[in-house]
Amino acid sequence: MKQQVIVVGAGASGLTAAVMAARSGASVTIIEHSKKPGKKLLATGNGKCNLTNLVVPEGAYRSAQPEFPQTVLKKFPVDQTLSFFENLGIMFTERNGYVYPYSGQAVTVLNGLLFELERLGVSIITECEVKKIRSDLTLLTSDGKKRADAVILAAGSMAAPKTGSDGSGYELAKALGHHVVLPLPALVQLRCQEKWYKQVSGVRTEGIVTLKIDGQKAASDRGELQFTDYGISGIPVFQISRFAARAVHDKKKVEAELDLLPVISLTETEELLMERKKRFGSRSVVDFLNGIMNLKLIPVLLQESGIKSGTVKELSQAQIKKLANTLKEMKTVITATNNYEQAQVCSGGINTREINPETMESKKIKGLYFAGEILDVDGICGGYNLQWAWTTGVLAGTHAGRGKND
Repeated sequence: MKQQVIVVGAGASGLTAAVMAARSGASVTIIEHSKKPGKKLLATGNGKCNLTNLVVPEGAYRSAQPEFPQTVLKKFPVDQTLSFFENLGIMFTERNGYVYPYSGQAVTVLNGLLFELERLGVSIITECEVKKIRSDLTLLTSDGKKRADAVILAAGSMAAPKTGSDGSGYELAKALGHHVVLPLPALVQLRCQEKWYKQVSGVRTEGIVTLKIDGQKAASDRGELQFTDYGISGIPVFQISRFAARAVHDKKKVEAELDLLPVISLTETEELLMERKKRFGSRSVVDFLNGIMNLKLIPVLLQESGIKSGTVKELSQAQIKKLANTLKEMKTVITATNNYEQAQVCSGGINTREINPETMESKKIKGLYFAGEILDVDGICGGYNLQWAWTTGVLAGTHAGRGKND
């Protein structure tokens, strides 16, 4: 008799796990509580699906057990991921290391997975709630009891709940004795204390954002910063947000320093401003930074530098120095992140010390496997979280499908 595998969750990792379990000879059923599978996958990469990345910088993956994601990812790296999708009929295009389907549409990646699941005879039950998983791998669902030889829990995190990730998987795992590292929003916007953000809402500018926790540098990233009416956004902000979220939760002092002129040093900035004072001395101070900074930002920069009015030639050397410092190290107090609805992923999740990194099987319940965002692993922007989904899905599906013969 075939190994009976049930996959809970029809996201990127769950669909991949189901493919591999079926290829391993198992009879596979996917249970999904949403109306359709792959809803979050369709939203990735702004609908273009950033499948993976050819460059994996240090710190691309974060976890309370930092060595865990590195061990797992070696089992099914990027080159094998590309081969997997090529076999599903997906062509790729690559831009600066970011890999997308050549179609530019996430739906074509989802279709490739669904076509393969149909070929393999995998059953997908939608709009079905899993209420409990017993230790004997009996599932109590809104569609009745279901018995499995192996269960793959790929129910996602708490991020973007409208796509189906509502945190229910954590509760199913906790009921089986697993521990959960507190999930918090990650790859998300940061809310700030200052009142002037409403003045600069909508401004985008190249910059460096440096996160400081209790006065110590915790993370930094460079790219296009976006100002909102409540704080800061943009890819660089997303990259550091998981550290800010944990620090704010722990009631630590959390600040960001914004370098709005990353192309030159602090000394060069002072020299530039002194030279402009000589050339444009008759201008109003409000026009001093015209041609350098976005016009909506200038009044705020002057305000933060203690410069109120007058002409440029009236600026003292101390005021020039202060303005240079503001341009290079404008401080803002972080009070919160946006909530789970705006977050792309979560930091936190199932404690990875309770998972076998070779197979993704639970160390507590034989036959229970985990895949994807439900685990305490989160990646930076750029296809890293999807690579985590593919890798863990392949490992969990392959080993769950083999069952006793594994």
